[in-house]
Amino acid sequence: MQGPQGPLFRIIKDQRVLFLMVGGVNTVVGTLWFVLFDSLLGHRWNGWGHYPALVLTYVFSILCAFVLYRKLVFRVHGHVWRDLVRFASVYVLAFFINLALLALLVNGLHWPAIVSQFIIVFVTTALSWFGHSSFSFRRSGDGEA
Repeated sequence: MQGPQGPLFRIIKDQRVLFLMVGGVNTVVGTLWFVLFDSLLGHRWNGWGHYPALVLTYVFSILCAFVLYRKLVFRVHGHVWRDLVRFASVYVLAFFINLALLALLVNGLHWPAIVSQFIIVFVTTALSWFGHSSFSFRRSGDGEA
């Protein structure tokens, strides 16, 4: 990727490892977002408040991940809105791939859901790496940074 290296590159030289570390932090942060929003909304609307809480969790988690990846892993500048739309589209695509694979493995092959999801996490993490590194934060070779 173009642009200056982030502050974590002084400690960890492999961008893929940084990607996984930031993803792990974002997973914890996302879980905390859900706990917060669910504690505020989960009991509302006859118990249907969990779903708006989940939507808010996704919105805040994507925004948090975008900032963390942009500042700590990929270190790009400019084109914030374009990058954000691309970034969110990679997340949405990974979500739908997750749904499809979960249905295939659980309902089609009758695998246990937890085992299936653990396998799917590896697939969607790899796809997310390629999506974010070559699409979300991609810069052309014409000096665009």
